[in-house]
Amino acid sequence: MSHSASPADSAFLRIVDVVKDFGGYKAVNNVNLDIAKGEIFALLGSSGCGKTTLLRMLAGFETPTSGRIILNGQDLAGLPPYERPLNMMFQSYALFPHLTVWENIAFGLQRDGLARDEVASRVEAMLKLVQLGKFAKRKPHQLSGGQQQRVALARSLAKQPQLLLLDEPLGALDKKLREQTQIELVNIIEQVGVTCVMVTHDQEEAMTMASRIAIMSEGRFLQVGSPSDIYETPQTRFVADFIGNVNLMDGSVAVDEPDHVIIECADCKHYVGHGITGTQGMPVTVALRPEKIAVSRDKPEGEYNAALGTIEEMSYFGSFTVFHVKLASGQMLKVSMANTERHRSDALTWGDPVWASWSDAAHVVLTS
Repeated sequence: MSHSASPADSAFLRIVDVVKDFGGYKAVNNVNLDIAKGEIFALLGSSGCGKTTLLRMLAGFETPTSGRIILNGQDLAGLPPYERPLNMMFQSYALFPHLTVWENIAFGLQRDGLARDEVASRVEAMLKLVQLGKFAKRKPHQLSGGQQQRVALARSLAKQPQLLLLDEPLGALDKKLREQTQIELVNIIEQVGVTCVMVTHDQEEAMTMASRIAIMSEGRFLQVGSPSDIYETPQTRFVADFIGNVNLMDGSVAVDEPDHVIIECADCKHYVGHGITGTQGMPVTVALRPEKIAVSRDKPEGEYNAALGTIEEMSYFGSFTVFHVKLASGQMLKVSMANTERHRSDALTWGDPVWASWSDAAHVVLTS
């Protein structure tokens, strides 16, 4: 997926020192963010982290206690929602049940007083964009969830907003349809070239759809970056734990060199193939993703990056198997291994003693 925009291309949307205080509780706590034109940006976090409050401030449904929101050079302060050059699409789609697909898409344009032929040409263009031309005369209840979702998107884009806000856009769809719709949605948004801010608590959705993600917790941004930055180089335990699955092993720095460090944990010694900004003896946490670990019956060579344990649990997912390996300290190590062969003669099973091992580039060392 091509996401060419980078935040350095003079910011299109600027969120500056924004605070939202609800009677002493800071739902959004001094947030700063620049979003480039054409970017699809995701606010990701668990319930109550402040992401929806921030989206509602962009839309104009909430007023910031302090701070500024600037869109394409225009300060949005004091502008009511209907005067803002943006559109918000809700999880419920909020389609009018008594209107046809065509009438739903046309509704906002007619209310804005556009000429009849202009309304017609825009509605036709939107129907073509979301590939619903042959459903134009149907009512929402005659459509599938995915089709309703595309009507809601067409209606949001018909007014040619400068900014599109999506609130849990695929929350009402089942898993398989969500995955298909995520890609469709991104393609449509990129075709139109609209800048988009979406709120989701679904990590996969954020990773699939967004060019950049902000992880939010307790009203603040913990980390902002591309999906791969956030997954491969989390900056804190919270971020590492929030995105995907991760094994966290606590230990301390035994050897601290510019080009490598050795970290001693309860079950093994980690040799990390790069330096860290740390000091000898300091407590750290080693984060290891399950897919970066291998399990085998044989002890690997060398004294580093391997731990002996027993298979406690196994879950078969078709393309991969997840092993829960119990180490001597009692810590459970999650390992995800691709099933590259159909029938293995040496298949591992419950209760087997195994060695878990990983490369010297697999770790992320966290100091906070």
